[in-house]
This record gives sequence, C-alpha cells and structure tokens, in this order.
Amino acid sequence: MIYKKNKLILDGFDVVYLGKKYKTPLYCYSLKKIKDNIQKLKTNFKKINPLICYAVKANANLSILKEIKNNNLGADVVSIGELIRAIKAGIKPKKIVFSGVGKTSAEIEYAITKNILLINAESKSEILEIERIAKLKNKIVNIGIRLNPNTDAKTLSQISTGKKENKFGIDQKVFLQLVNYSKRSKYLNLKCLSVHIGSQILSHKPYQDMLRVVEKVVKRSDHKFEYVDLGGGMGINYDNNNNKLDLKKYSKKIEEFLKKNDCKIIFEPGRSIVGNSAILITKIIYIKEGTKKDFIILDAAMNDLIRPALYGAYHRIIPTKKTKKITNKIYEFVGPICESTDTFTTVKKYQKLNEKDFLVICDVGAYGTSLASNYNLRPKPIEILIKGSKIQIIKKRQKISELM
Repeated sequence: MIYKKNKLILDGFDVVYLGKKYKTPLYCYSLKKIKDNIQKLKTNFKKINPLICYAVKANANLSILKEIKNNNLGADVVSIGELIRAIKAGIKPKKIVFSGVGKTSAEIEYAITKNILLINAESKSEILEIERIAKLKNKIVNIGIRLNPNTDAKTLSQISTGKKENKFGIDQKVFLQLVNYSKRSKYLNLKCLSVHIGSQILSHKPYQDMLRVVEKVVKRSDHKFEYVDLGGGMGINYDNNNNKLDLKKYSKKIEEFLKKNDCKIIFEPGRSIVGNSAILITKIIYIKEGTKKDFIILDAAMNDLIRPALYGAYHRIIPTKKTKKITNKIYEFVGPICESTDTFTTVKKYQKLNEKDFLVICDVGAYGTSLASNYNLRPKPIEILIKGSKIQIIKKRQKISELM
C-alpha cells in the first residue's frame, strides 16, 4: 500500500473507492503480495529445496487455496474440513500433511483413503488408532511423529507450541519408544520427524535451538527419516518496523543440519504467505467523546477480527486519506459488539478523524476470516481479491436472512 496525493492506494485501487463500492467491513487481498511472499520463501530456501505445505488454518478461502495450488505448494491441514477443501482446490494428496493432536477415527480413515503424504501423529494413542484402521484396510500408512523439543519460541504464550507444558507433540523419551514401535509395525511406515514450536517467530535463534534438539533425537533414534518437517511459525512485521525474521540465517542453519542428515525438509508456513496480503476496510460509525480519550467506534468488530481480543495482538490502523490535522486526544479504536474486549488498539497521536471516515486495519490475511464468527448474530464480511487490474469477489457478504 502507498499514499498517492494523500489517498491510500492498494495495487492501483483507491481504498475509499473499494469501501464505497463493496461496503464495509471488507476484507481485501492482494494476489501480487501472496505471490511475492511465496517467491521470497522459495528464493531464501533455494538450496534446501523444501516441500512447502501451506498451513490452511491461516486462511481457508477456496480461491486463496487455488492460488496456493497454482504456485505449486502443498497443504498442511488439521481437520477433515481443511483436507477436503485443499483437495477441492486441486492440491495433490501427495503434497498434503495432516497435523493436529485430536484427529478422530473418521478423519484418520478419510486421510488414509485419500493416500495423503503424511499423517503426523502426536500421541501413542493416535499411532495405535492409525495402525488399527490401517490393519482393517490392509494398507501401509505413511506417518510422521511430532516431537515436542521443549524450545521456547519467544512469542505470545497463547501461540507457543514447542514447550513441554504445551499440548503438542511428544517428549524425547516417548518419541524414541514410538519410533521403535512404528518400525516393528506391519502397517506403519515411519517417514517423518515433525516439529513446530510456535507462531509469529521473529528470530532465527529459537529455530537454531530446535534444530539442535532435532539433530540429537534423530541420532539417538537410529532411524532414517525421509522427511524432517520443521513446521512454520515464521513471523511478519505487524509493527511496520525493522524487526523481522532473517530467513537467510535460518536457511544456513538448516543447510548445516542437512550436511549431517540426508532428508527432505518440509515447511508449514501460513502467516508468512498470507498475513500481510490483506487489509480490513472499515468505517467509523460514531466518535464517542470521553474524559480521557475518544472512542472511535467502527463497523468492524471482534467477530470479524478476533486476534486483538483473543491474543492481545497488535494491528496497525491507518487512515485512507492523509491530513495534517493532528489531535492531542487519545483515540481508542473499538467495535460495536457488547464486550469490553471488542477493542483493536489505542493511539496517543493521530490525525483528526470524523464520523463516516474510512480506515484500514493492516495485515489481516492470516487468522482473520478463518477465526471470524457470527457473534451477536453479525453476518460475516465480504472478501475480495485484487488480481492485477481485476477484482474478484471470493466470498459474498453473509446475509442476515441466512442467520435466521
């Protein structure tokens, strides 16, 4: 996004024009940005040549998934719904990895039927259930086992997944026991060691620590893993500062690992592909004056974007028209939902705003619409995709009648 003559422009389109034409709240994606993000990953990890399996949970819009497929990516799924949609988008089953701690018997059976690349198991009970279903179907099933490396990702506690107190993965002792069990099974083909330590990681050092643990466990297991799945978690720059993950340093650490371990690397990025590809265009309903601050009441709410309420996550809010009139008032940007947590951010210095002004909430492509709800019986927003000079509606605005 750039300002031209003080007007905010996204891929050649005036954001105010988009807000007026499609109404608000409005999710707007840039296909150019998605492609740029994919190319950035491919370029930085060129020597590694990983299998990139897009984390569908970040954004499961079918049109987005089709573009992911068009860029030759696979998929990381965590439910039967995500698996079905990934296949519907045209992603090849042999490029799909099924993760998650609580796969049901029906989900495991469906994944086996579809001959996906890997089912990444996260407990002894799950491995036994996979084996039971495989035996019934008289099939050999490719599995991975997810290791919990007890590595602190130095991120929000709500999105940490690699510490021993988290529910994900298996500790080293149990991991090694399950490796031996799987090797003896007639119906399990252990192909992968899987690991994922968290989301929104902005330093290569937690990954470096994780790789040390993985290398140690691989050596102790005395097993030839065809794949090592390093998960995702690569962060994006929500603050618009220079704090960002050094992909080249991360790549070098993986290259060092691969010199000692002959395997194929799998990545499961979601946020780093779609996070900064979208904005949420919103309109000011009212400005409510308070004694210490003014509440900027928007038509977008926590049901449209729950990350600030759920995680305390930060998203920049920027004006669609720049002016030089700066107010000394404190502005708190809030939604209309009947919850005190329906608030986005508070700023101390901002340009003077007026009711009916359009604003933009930035970097909402990941965990925006995928976490959206109908709380307060509010319809889910419309979603559009800018493809060059064309605009495609990729999700119609939900009608209130549909909720009735």
